[in-house]
Amino acid sequence: MVGVLDVGAFSARLVVVPRGGSPLEPALTHKTRLRLDRALDSSGRLGPEGVRTVVEGVRNANNVAEAHGVHGVFPFATSSIRDARNAREVLATVRAATGTELRTLSGTCEAELSYLAARRWYGAAAGPLLVLDIGGGTVELAAGTGERAEFARSLKLGAREMTRTWLDTERPSELRLAALREHALERVRDALGEDEQLLRGYRTVGCSKVLRQLARLAGARPQREAPTSSRDLHLDELRRQIPRLATLPPNRRAELPGISRSRAQQAVAGAVVAEALLTVFGGPAAICPWSTTQGLLLALMEQPDLSVTTSGWAA
Repeated sequence: MVGVLDVGAFSARLVVVPRGGSPLEPALTHKTRLRLDRALDSSGRLGPEGVRTVVEGVRNANNVAEAHGVHGVFPFATSSIRDARNAREVLATVRAATGTELRTLSGTCEAELSYLAARRWYGAAAGPLLVLDIGGGTVELAAGTGERAEFARSLKLGAREMTRTWLDTERPSELRLAALREHALERVRDALGEDEQLLRGYRTVGCSKVLRQLARLAGARPQREAPTSSRDLHLDELRRQIPRLATLPPNRRAELPGISRSRAQQAVAGAVVAEALLTVFGGPAAICPWSTTQGLLLALMEQPDLSVTTSGWAA
């Protein structure tokens, strides 16, 4: 068995797959809901209640894995913990309370793993891929023509952080939306440099819940429907949805198709960042149901001696 415990802002999620199997058919899944976005204070520290819920989530996952005879689970924390000002303290508390050492992967490493997941989902016949992953703290970009990414970047443009620093009111003004859009465009183009024109010719793929929810809002079919149904996020439709999101308070946004209650607060910022990305790359983005977690599972299944560190992954 190969297992991954993904501790993010909204859940601690355990996924276990038989070695030689597929992430499409996990042998075991378990989720403890978290709300770390609410537990981060204005200075970026994760508060005591947030730390307590992380400990609870990790402990629950450990108990479930042990009850099913699963050992050697790879536990990692995403940017909500990795980028917290008291990250070392949080990780030490989790280790002392549960015996589990949560690893923190770099944003670049997460981008490479999302690319691997997307490549396996679409296959070699899909041609060159550009993979976008909008998280809470960061945005990951990765691109390549083969099995592994040849380009990978992580930018501090996550939906949670952009909400906190740019759109900290329930109904942000058009001026604030425009300012965030320009900021995101500038950051993305600075990161791409001379690669921008090349990557515009790649097939764009979205690998995050933010993008999946925006695609549903913009009219894409749910993932559970037939493979022939549309699962793309189109730039023109996304642009039409941003004013709609911005004029509604979070509790009303959660009533819209695709927008979950837990992510409603950051939906506007996520949409503006997505719009900036698709503007740069030309859009649309095909929505892939796999991301970092599945990429890590695939890598661990195929390379038992895989070294996954804060700086990257390699055989």
